[in-house]
Amino acid sequence: MAQQLSFERLWNNPPWTVDFLDGPKDDLVIAFSSIGHDPCHTPSPEFVGTATANGTRRTLFVMDDSRSWANDPGFEKALIRSLETISARHPITRITTIGLSMGAFSALVAAQVLPVDVVLAFGPQWSVASGMVPGETRWSRWTAALSPLRWPTAPLPSLGHAYLFHGAQDDLPQALPFPQQPGTDHILFPDLGHSDLVPHLKARGALGGLLDAALAGDRRRLLRIAASAGGLLRQRLPYG
Repeated sequence: MAQQLSFERLWNNPPWTVDFLDGPKDDLVIAFSSIGHDPCHTPSPEFVGTATANGTRRTLFVMDDSRSWANDPGFEKALIRSLETISARHPITRITTIGLSMGAFSALVAAQVLPVDVVLAFGPQWSVASGMVPGETRWSRWTAALSPLRWPTAPLPSLGHAYLFHGAQDDLPQALPFPQQPGTDHILFPDLGHSDLVPHLKARGALGGLLDAALAGDRRRLLRIAASAGGLLRQRLPYG
């Protein structure tokens, strides 16, 4: 489906690229890419079918060639200008951000920049700053160059709602430092790891339902969908 869609390039000011897919709905999804699979190329758009509801929902796709975890100073301008462009064409009633790993971290930072109603963050790092998470080396190829950091830790939104999803097999050191606070639900998957989480949710047919429930503001439905895929609220687990 992604290859049949026609992306519009709204922003191209390295390291930031923002593409747009239009749709008839008033909601907007902003999907942030992870580091991707090829370090020699800019990350590709992610969550395309899910975010656009297969071409029916307006979506911005944000890619960071520098893999800065939203620390590059052009982050805010790329978001604000892109949102202004599409808002001028048609009003937006609700904004949801979504991302995996670095993209999830960026989705949380975006809620500090834009009037985001809900964040879906899959496997966000609590921090990629050196020494903040003992023993963490998975992203050191990129994070070693990120100094100084504007965002040493992932911020949780003070307005709207955030849903954090982590695979407990290898992501607990990143997951558990996130504070538990009102307006944030933290869902852990005891049998999954960082790289397994989103593929598992896609295979179970749960990913689109999670986003639909988030856009509808239906927390109970979202938590039911997550539970059906093996997710448990953090406070119900022994390491919560």
